[in-house]
Amino acid sequence: MSLTPLDIHNKEFSRKIRGYDEDEVNEFLDQVIKDYEQLIRENKQYEEEIRQLNEKNSHFSNIEETLSKTIIVAQETADEVKHNSKKEAQLIIKEAEKNADRIINEALAKSRKVALEIEELKKQASIYRTRFVSLVEAQLELLKDSGWNKLETHEYNNRRETVKDDYDREAAVTLQQK
Repeated sequence: MSLTPLDIHNKEFSRKIRGYDEDEVNEFLDQVIKDYEQLIRENKQYEEEIRQLNEKNSHFSNIEETLSKTIIVAQETADEVKHNSKKEAQLIIKEAEKNADRIINEALAKSRKVALEIEELKKQASIYRTRFVSLVEAQLELLKDSGWNKLETHEYNNRRETVKDDYDREAAVTLQQK
């Protein structure tokens, strides 16, 4: 057990002849008691400070541990977000490539269809031109044919007769009205 100021104060020394001056010893002991009490107070104060510092240290250690865990979680989250972003970007690229392929295939199909339509129209135009040339040539042959003159004479006579018949009818109607 450690010595207390009270132990020092209550300490009694035995008396002998020719011993120390009692007042001096008591004064010295009083001074030792004061210094010892001061040391005990300081020691308690230091122990309290140590306790508080240990609490703070423990608190900061907890904070440090929490921050470390938070940083690890944040890093893992960032890695996961990065990984997911890469996956999403790859999916978007694949989708865009599929759409581009589809658009290109549709354009090629339309281009082939238009090319076929153009070829068909060229064939139809060639056929039409050939038929038209044949028709014009046939008509030209008819015009060159000597039978055309007979037909003209025959038509002329028919018209003349029709005009004459029309005139005679009108004249007869006019006479009847008078």
